[in-house]
Parts: sequence; C-alpha cells; structure tokens
Amino acid sequence: MHRAGKLVLRRLVGSIPVLLIVLVGTFFLLELASGDAVDAYLVSTGGGDAALVETLRANWGLDQSPITRLGLYLWNVLHLDFGYSVLLNRPILTVVLERLPNTLLLMGSAVALSFGIGSLLGIAAGSRPGSARDRLLSIGSLALYAVPSFWLGLVLVVVFSVQLRWLPLSGIETLASGKAGLDRALDIIRHLVLPVGALALIYLALYLRLMRAGMVEVWRQDFVLAARAKGLSRRRIVWRHVARNALLPLVTMLGLQSATMLGGSVVIESVFSIPGLGRLAQEAVSGRDTPLLMGIIVISAVLVILTNLIVDVVYAFLDPRVGASEASA
Repeated sequence: MHRAGKLVLRRLVGSIPVLLIVLVGTFFLLELASGDAVDAYLVSTGGGDAALVETLRANWGLDQSPITRLGLYLWNVLHLDFGYSVLLNRPILTVVLERLPNTLLLMGSAVALSFGIGSLLGIAAGSRPGSARDRLLSIGSLALYAVPSFWLGLVLVVVFSVQLRWLPLSGIETLASGKAGLDRALDIIRHLVLPVGALALIYLALYLRLMRAGMVEVWRQDFVLAARAKGLSRRRIVWRHVARNALLPLVTMLGLQSATMLGGSVVIESVFSIPGLGRLAQEAVSGRDTPLLMGIIVISAVLVILTNLIVDVVYAFLDPRVGASEASA
C-alpha cells in the first residue's frame, strides 16, 4: 500500500509538466487560428458595430498580449475557472461536466467490451498458434481493424435502426419519456448498443491481435517449456502461465489507447447524435468558440492523464517488480 501511494504520488507530480505543455501548446495553436471569441459572438448575434467589437475585446481581455492572457488563463485554471462559452453563454466547466458523463459511459462501455472480449479471443487464438481457429480469428480481426469507425457506425444504423428497426436511431435516451430507475437504465442501454458496438469492434480487433502476439511470444519462454516438461495440462499452462504474462502489454496499450478512443468517440457521437464531449468539441470548432474548445482540450488531457495513472497502478499490481522498482527509484 505504501509502494502504491509513492507510485501514485510520483505519477501525479510527473503529470504536471505534461499538462502544462498541453495547455500552453493548445493556447498558442488556437492563437494561430483565424477568428476569436468576439467573432463567434458577432456571428451568433447577427453582427455589431466597431464600438461594440472594441468593448467586447476589452471586457474579455482580448486586447491584451497573448503572454498576459496566457498567464491570466493559467491562474484562472488553477482556481477551476475555465471562463464562459460564447455560444452557450454559460460557464465552460458546467457545460463540460454536463456532457462528460455521456462520453465516459460511451468510452467505458467500449473499453470494457473491447478489452474483455478481445483478450479472450486473443487467448483462444494464441493457445494453439497456427491452428484453423487461430487463422480464422487473425483474418477476421485484420478485416475488422481495417474498417473505418464512421463507416461501421453508418452500416449499423442502416441495418439495425432503419431496416430492422430493432434499436434507436440516435441520442443517449428517449427524450421526455418520463422513465426512471430500471426502465431508464434499460432505455439508455438500448440507445448505447449501436454506438458502443461501433466503437468497441475496432479496438476489439486490436486487443485480439496484441493478445495473440503476446501469447505466441510467451509460449517460447523457458519457464513455459519447464512447465510443459513437468507434465502440466495445456489448459493450466495457458491460463496460469502464458495468458497472465501476455496480458501485461495489453494493459500498457489500454492507457495509450485512452486518448485515441476519446478521439474516436468524437466521430461516433457525431454519427449517433450523442450529446457528449466529442460532439461539444465539434460544436465549439464550428462556432469558433475558442474558450470552450480550450476548456474541452484541457479537461480531456486531465482525463487521459488520470486514465494512464490508473493503468500504471493496475500494471504495478499485476507485476509487483514494476511497482517495487518505481517506488524505490
């Protein structure tokens, strides 16, 4: 427990420079983009005269130098103040926290489904390398991985929503349904079947191939040969020796994939009209709402850093040698 605490503390301290680089880099990248918050406001309100433009720029601090505005923004972020959305005229933190649960539900369900089923199929393929089952799963995973997520999402919508009418077409739940408790949970699950399936199938193929490759590699290790020489059953060798060691690279990939999956959720939320963080970012880009986009990127970076922190702790739990070396360093 003491080692786990030191590992978490080291990771949290190490994440501060990463977050600072993301924040400063994003700020100056958005500075290079054409238009600003005043332009977005004038577009949304139908325009205004030069006096109004000058007043808005002074009130929002846009007449100051970029360095001054960056320092002010960093100070406000330290106090959890991300400013106001020009499009929505509401505090950015409030808007993001309203949309964040939908994105976390979509991502969490997709990660659990793709990691769980992908690992099991990878074990099935890698337990007998070169067999017909291995070749069939390898070809299927490669074909699935080559399919773009937006195309897969559109196909699922056409087949299961438009043609068969088994599942809802879009949204996270039925609007104004008045459902509560278990009925509402079942309604949300029905709405998430297609978007979670479209997002998870792509990553399921990736985890399957990684697990299969790890299994094949571990089969060649000396300790596995020793286990086979002792006469242990193949099932016991697969589950207690091979699969456990082959799982470690997947845990590492799980943390690295969190940022990619967050980007993939932007496409899926757009296809299925889910009011999540990805769709909010798309609205912010379309409306040139740079303060809102900046807040979404910073909070997404924090989310990715926390996900990697959890993955590091899980990795140290699965391989105590890593946790001990990290804590003693």
